[in-house]
Amino acid sequence: MYDTILVPTDGSDPANRAVEHAMALADRYDARVHALYCVETHRYGEPALSSTAIVLNQLEEQGQAMLEELGDRADNAGIECTWDVCHGRPWEEALDAADELDADLVVIGYQGQSHARAGKIGSVAERIVRSADRPVLTA
Repeated sequence: MYDTILVPTDGSDPANRAVEHAMALADRYDARVHALYCVETHRYGEPALSSTAIVLNQLEEQGQAMLEELGDRADNAGIECTWDVCHGRPWEEALDAADELDADLVVIGYQGQSHARAGKIGSVAERIVRSADRPVLTA
């Protein structure tokens, strides 16, 4: 049913639940998982200033470490996992990645790091659900 599952993550609790769902589905359907962490460069402007560059580098390193850990967990579970760190708007980058990978499913947390309203879907998840041309599962 699924060959490739895209799971965008930011390390939030809902994103971690989405990772768990993606891993379980990959295990069940013998699919591969592609994890994506996006540094939201539009929040900080162009990295021409040294303080902006420092923040963006820290965010990229944080994402890299998170994805390496996720890759290790997948490897230990016998699940094929690839991952990327990208820069841009998370929902746009996730949709582009889903297209590039020809993902069969996108699994995303219903909220992210910047969203804390109980019972409300986050803006990134909402845009992906509304814009994707493939199934999206929110966790």
